[in-house]
Amino acid sequence: MSQNVALSKIGLQRSGLEWFSSLPACLLLLAVVIFSTSSDIHNQMLRGGEQIWSGYYKLRMDPVAPTCNPNRDIDAAVAAELAEAPADDDPMAALLGAPEAKNPADIRLAIERALADCREAYASYESLEGQLTPGLRAYRAVELFVADLIAFGLSSQRYILVILVMLCAVTATLSRHHIAMRAMETRLDYTVSYTLQTIANAMLLGSSVIFRQSTLGAETSVSSEELLLHNFWITGFSCLTLASLYRLLRVPEDLQSGGTLNKAFLAVPLYTVMCLISGTYFALIGHASGIGIYLGKMMELSDMFLNVGLYVWVGMMLKQTRLATLVFNVFRPWRMPPEMLAVVAVLVAAIPTAYTGASGIFVIAAGAVIYSELRAAGARRQLALAATAMSGSLGVVLRPCLLVVVIAYLNREVTTDELFGWGVWVFVLTATMFTLVALAVNRQSKFDLAPSSTAFPAMIQALKPLIPYVLVITAVVLLYRFALDVTMDEFSAPRLLPVIMLAVLVYEHLSLKNAKGRTSGEFNHQGLERSLRGATNDTTAEIGALLLLLGLSVSIGGVIERSHIMQSFPQAFDSAWSAMLLMVVILVILGMIMDAFGAVILVTATVATIAYSSGIHPIHFWMVTLVAFELGYLSPPVALNHLLTRQVVGEAEVMAAQQETGTFYQRHERIIMPLIAMGLSLLVVAFVPLMFYA
Repeated sequence: MSQNVALSKIGLQRSGLEWFSSLPACLLLLAVVIFSTSSDIHNQMLRGGEQIWSGYYKLRMDPVAPTCNPNRDIDAAVAAELAEAPADDDPMAALLGAPEAKNPADIRLAIERALADCREAYASYESLEGQLTPGLRAYRAVELFVADLIAFGLSSQRYILVILVMLCAVTATLSRHHIAMRAMETRLDYTVSYTLQTIANAMLLGSSVIFRQSTLGAETSVSSEELLLHNFWITGFSCLTLASLYRLLRVPEDLQSGGTLNKAFLAVPLYTVMCLISGTYFALIGHASGIGIYLGKMMELSDMFLNVGLYVWVGMMLKQTRLATLVFNVFRPWRMPPEMLAVVAVLVAAIPTAYTGASGIFVIAAGAVIYSELRAAGARRQLALAATAMSGSLGVVLRPCLLVVVIAYLNREVTTDELFGWGVWVFVLTATMFTLVALAVNRQSKFDLAPSSTAFPAMIQALKPLIPYVLVITAVVLLYRFALDVTMDEFSAPRLLPVIMLAVLVYEHLSLKNAKGRTSGEFNHQGLERSLRGATNDTTAEIGALLLLLGLSVSIGGVIERSHIMQSFPQAFDSAWSAMLLMVVILVILGMIMDAFGAVILVTATVATIAYSSGIHPIHFWMVTLVAFELGYLSPPVALNHLLTRQVVGEAEVMAAQQETGTFYQRHERIIMPLIAMGLSLLVVAFVPLMFYA
């Protein structure tokens, strides 16, 4: 027993899944942060080297001694050049006629210039040699090591992504963590789900093998890096197929008997459905390698997908801290009615949503805390579920959201500054709409706020525990700003946020290590190692579920692209109003069936050009796209944000909410309220601007 306690304290007592899944995933994510940060360190090292040693850029490599003769005799060289006869066997010389006589003055001038250049080269060589002090050599060795580390990191990004996706996908399969319309409750659900998962995974494996063989059979040569990437995909899908087959044969004992086939199909993961659809389509058109090809396209944006993984990790680390609870404590003294507290929760969540990259990531990270706090404040289940699902919807238009960065990266017609600038106004609109709907429709509580004389001092008191967190975050941001010349923006956020959250976890570990409230009912702090381990355990399964879903979304996009569905629509409309109406319908449908990043790639290749040709301004179009996607994520039949809410809140709470009685709206408030708020916002964003420029 004492040995187990000792191992636990130093972080060596882990389960097999933690050793072979979450620990490698943690190391891969840390490697991504280190590789990206090393680029900033290298830039500062180059600047520092230039400031300490003038001409450091020339000193990064040992100077090479010139091979010319600095003591060359000019008169002898001129005489030798004049004595040298022209070649008689040159056919071109015969065609040009007799050669002109050599001019001694021109020859002397050329030799003198060459000698001057030679002596200058020797002087430069001797000067550089004299500057190669032991201190410079040591500094240069470190700087070149960092440069090699950056080169290795850039070249290994694709391999890290493949390993991370496959490792996490296997973990999600073994832990039953893939995203589906409903959880597995019966043996029939389990059998149908894992049977189709096994078929889909085998389809992915077969497509990857065929893609590799077709690449080898092509006329163009295949590099060793590309071949290694193919082998990684094949190995990963082989493990994924075996994992699903293992799960299929090992049925858990805690499942209920019975079940219906209709409900069982709803327990099939979304990625499986997308794989079966796209794989069947590609097989029917004689393009069996299609899924493998479109999954390979993920490698072209490997940095973006790795950033998604980092944002998930940040969200899971946020979940391990007290930050969300402490922020709710600030508003608790006002004794807000549940509807108003739901509005506050959604508005406050917009900022971390922007910093965690996408709405679904934030719902996974903080959804459980938001739901529990709203329920503790007296909110009915339907309202709490609605607010939790919407908590990640408003901040996607705010800086530094990764989704907006991807849009600007793929579309030269817009910039991040333009999109984020207009995104603020879209946020104001959506926040206003949600506030009006939450407070005006089905409000069941009175506005009986606490007196300001009582609430304000308590609120100030509740702000004090947040001050150290603000100082820690500020310290990390300032360290990057002044030490590495990196400001906190949409481009640096993916590598700064993990460091910030690690610093917060370290602060909590040190401040709560000996505190009596460490294991209080308010917060159960497990220590730095356990908190980081718990965050990574959650991250591993979530990354597997999200990135595999995202990759198959790209494949579904390929089906839509190759089936030429978009070509059946006019490629330009005479009326921007008609075009916008069609755009809204298409974008909402894409949001309902595809992940955000995959949908952006598809929209860029298809719908965007139709919108531009029809006179819709690019910034206006992408603002509409973002709002339409969020409406799609909240809309049945898929409603991804609601699925993620159920995943973090628990099936029991959702089932209990469905048992609540009342009017039709009250029984389905968790679905209807977000649809009204985001639907009205979409109509305003889509059509009001057309009045001014269409």
